Parts: sequence; C-alpha cells; structure tokens
Amino acid sequence: MKQKEIKKVVREKYGSIARDEGSCCSTAASCCGSASVATDISRKIGYGDEELSSVPEGANLGLGCGNPLAMASLKVGETVLDLGSGAGFDCFLAANKVGKQGKVIGVDMTPEMLDRARENARKGNYANVEFRLGEIENLPAADNSVDVVISNCVINLATDKKRVFKEAFRVLKPGGRLMISDIVLLKELPDSIMDSIEAYIGCVAGAMMKDEYLRTIKNAGFSDIQVLDETNFPVEFLSNDPVGKGIIEKFNMSIEALKEIGESVVSIRVQGRK
Repeated sequence: MKQKEIKKVVREKYGSIARDEGSCCSTAASCCGSASVATDISRKIGYGDEELSSVPEGANLGLGCGNPLAMASLKVGETVLDLGSGAGFDCFLAANKVGKQGKVIGVDMTPEMLDRARENARKGNYANVEFRLGEIENLPAADNSVDVVISNCVINLATDKKRVFKEAFRVLKPGGRLMISDIVLLKELPDSIMDSIEAYIGCVAGAMMKDEYLRTIKNAGFSDIQVLDETNFPVEFLSNDPVGKGIIEKFNMSIEALKEIGESVVSIRVQGRK
C-alpha cells in the first residue's frame, strides 16, 4: 500500500465518522452512531464514569484502545499535546487536569474532526484547549514546547512511525513525558491482511511488532520506556465492528483465522521520557 493512498483513505474514513457521529473505526467498536456505545467502549478500555461525564457531549466517539491519561500524572500548569485528537475527548480530560494555567493542543489531519473538536471546545467553554490541523509526522508545534505528549490508538495509523516518535521527542521539553495507548502485534499477520486498506483503517494492518514499536521509541531518543498495561485484542470486537466485518467478508476468514488474529494483536499503554 502506498503512503499517500493510506493517508487519503484514513482521512476520508475519519472525516465520515466525524460527520456521521459514529464510532465505527475503533477496534473496540461494536456498532455505530450511538453515544451509549461510545461510552460503553470507553469504560471497557479504562475510562471512569467521572471522566466520561466531564466532557462535552459528542467529544467521545469511542475510537480509543486505552486511556493514555490514566497514569500520565498531569499537573496544573502543564502543556499537553495530543497526537490525533479527533473530536477532543482526551484533550478535554487533559484540560480539566492542567487547569486554566495549563494548555492543551490537539493535532489532527482531518478537517471534519477539527471542526467538531472546536465546536465541542466552544460548547464546553474550554479556553485552554487549541486544535491545529496537521499530520503527526510533521507536528505544528515548536521545539521543546510541551510537557506531555499523549496519543490514543492513532500512531498505528501513521505510515512513518519513526518520524512520529522523533517529532514527539522534538516538541517535548527536556524531562517531558510520552504517554500513549496503541495497538501492536505479538506475531506477524498474513500478508493479505497486512496489505488490506480495510484492515489498516481498522488499526490492525498498520500495527508494528511490539518489540519493534518499543525499539522505535527508544531510537527516537526516549529513555525510561515502560509498558504499563497490555491487554489482549478481543476477537468479538473485530467480528462486530463494521470495518472488521468487511475484513472478514473480503478474505472469507474462518473462526480459527479470526482467533489467530486476535491472539496476535494487543493494546498497550506505554510511557517514555525525554
């Protein structure tokens, strides 16, 4: 798959989700277009009821694979940058923690998502949150300008993950922290799946091997890299998700093949320090 083709399709898909208010692209999505479904998904991947009720309606699309803020230990006055901020869910949670003295910057390459996030910020009166159009491989942020970089199930969609982590390192202040949730592989998937645009959008084909993923973070310059949490990929999510269904139907996958994919994919929460 060519990088330009992947970016184009991913941008179009997420733009469609933003317009339709659906939660179709998450690996954990069980159906589309329901706020209650997005809430249920978020509970399963680590968000508490207090967090879910503290953000503007429509900010949570159920697109994550973990809660990167769970152990981020954000402090009042810090500046946070969210890679692939979507409708702003994690940005607003971070804004509540850093307070008016702090700042949160969300970066997303999908204009429709940015429009929605900015509207959510307006509805919630979030004066300390800013959303910028850009790709996470080329962050629209200055060197040494943020205290914490977060991301939730987005880096796996990037076509150049090495550059993403180098950019995250660049924008962090010395001593700054990286806190991300993402999808990685424990063993290689079949080439037919890895070459599938549908699987890429569903966060599966874009995933790296776990050891390579962690090595890429280290090679970008980060130290004190730790996997704080690791959860097996639930097969039933793939079979219920519209994108997952498309993968299964396209490749006429058996239950055994589906289980093999499920055993190969995990959600991890990783931290690192500059």
